[in-house]
Amino acid sequence: MIELRHLRYFVAVAEQLHFGRAAQHLHIAQPALSRQIKRLEAELGVVLLERTQRSVALTAAGAAYMKSAKQLLEQMRRASTDAVRVANGETGRLKVTFIHSSTYKLTPTILSVFTKRHPNVTLNLQEMTVIEQLEALRRGEVDVALLRPPVEDRAIAFETVMRESFILAVPDGHVLADRAAVPLTSLRDEPFILFAARQSPLFNSRVIALCEGAGFTPNIVQEAIQIHTVLGLVGAGLGVALVPDAARYLNMPGVAMVPLADASEPVDVLLAWRNDARNPAVPLFRAAATDAARSILHSRRPADLRIDADHPIVDSL
Repeated sequence: MIELRHLRYFVAVAEQLHFGRAAQHLHIAQPALSRQIKRLEAELGVVLLERTQRSVALTAAGAAYMKSAKQLLEQMRRASTDAVRVANGETGRLKVTFIHSSTYKLTPTILSVFTKRHPNVTLNLQEMTVIEQLEALRRGEVDVALLRPPVEDRAIAFETVMRESFILAVPDGHVLADRAAVPLTSLRDEPFILFAARQSPLFNSRVIALCEGAGFTPNIVQEAIQIHTVLGLVGAGLGVALVPDAARYLNMPGVAMVPLADASEPVDVLLAWRNDARNPAVPLFRAAATDAARSILHSRRPADLRIDADHPIVDSL
């Protein structure tokens, strides 16, 4: 049976055309090397080397075999290297899904950090709603997800990457547009545009709870799924909206952003993955997300943006 070591032995002799030098290069005894070459020739049923007392030369069969043997050894070397790189997450494929509101700053920053560190990992990117993201994680269709809570599946682990406060979006020219800060009670008589309850349960329920905590039930006149749509309706003068603070990055025409005077519970952006994730690029993406969040924290940013970069909250229900 021909083994890879036989190929290495033969190639060494064929390149050196000297058993002594080849044995020294291979760190084996010369008699043992001679026996292995004879065994290889017997296995093949051909003479690969012509031997005299003074010289060693390749036969025609030996020259052809040397070429193929070197190619095979190189293929095995590349296969081993590729396997190690995949195992270390240095190459391969990572499927990432994200919510729309993370695309203003967080997701692009994470992707920039990750691709600079791991240029040989191919990223498959897809925007989804939170409900779609959780279902895709359960089915193993994606590797990681940037999403909003809640995550209540024991098969899914997550950590908090960023925490944001709400900010008030009003039409330009609105009586509250030039205020330094607005108390929630000032919104009692305003028409509200809310995120749709089914697609954005966290935002929907949190805004209603904030208003009720201020002593009134919001007058909801419109609902929308995407933050662009919410802000577009605000800009059209149809109402006001409470949106995550990162919406400032959009600079939506016709919309003024005003801080809230009331302290509000932050809304989180999570990074989630399956507990049984085997893709070695997942922990590398987590590290990139942490460092990207830290870079956002130290750059020019909204005052109410808080990022758990140094001590991310890690949880696995």
